[in-house]
Amino acid sequence: MKKVAVFCGSSKGSSDVYIKTAKKLGKELAKRDITLVYGGASVGIMGAVADSILEEGGEVIGIMPSFLERREISHKKLSELIIVDSMHERKAQTAELVDGFIALPGGPGTLEEFFEIFTWAQLGLHQKPCGLLNINQYFDPLLELLNHMAKEQFMHDKYLSMAFVDSEPSKLLDKFRSYEPPATKTYVNQK
Repeated sequence: MKKVAVFCGSSKGSSDVYIKTAKKLGKELAKRDITLVYGGASVGIMGAVADSILEEGGEVIGIMPSFLERREISHKKLSELIIVDSMHERKAQTAELVDGFIALPGGPGTLEEFFEIFTWAQLGLHQKPCGLLNINQYFDPLLELLNHMAKEQFMHDKYLSMAFVDSEPSKLLDKFRSYEPPATKTYVNQK
């Protein structure tokens, strides 16, 4: 694994534990010589994970749409900042560059990015691991919803295993090494 995308908030969150764990992830990525690919901002959890990996001598690639560069504070010390035209282009380029995806706490944008990638995995559009860094039990309600989806038969049980979950960055990254994608979804011959 050479590059990992991280989806996360441009806010700090309500507890210091979010920033501390984001920094811990950055250090772990640098230690494993894994390049971070993310949204390119210098603020919030996004900035913390980027700063942390850069402080350890790691590589960070930011991908930011031009309209956000004008509104957000783009990180000026990245290894590379790629400016694209749209959110769609940002997500497509990110997906093409990386070997896996991790979501940290964030808002609707973070969840939208994670769920698009998670859906693409179910459809067989990529064979890359997806993970939730469950800082401060942030994703517990989401995990409950995913289990509910499977219970109510709106998602196959086998897809629950597609999203690795851990509260420790090192353990989450270790799980990525053992990822075996399930068979892709099909509707043929279903009644």
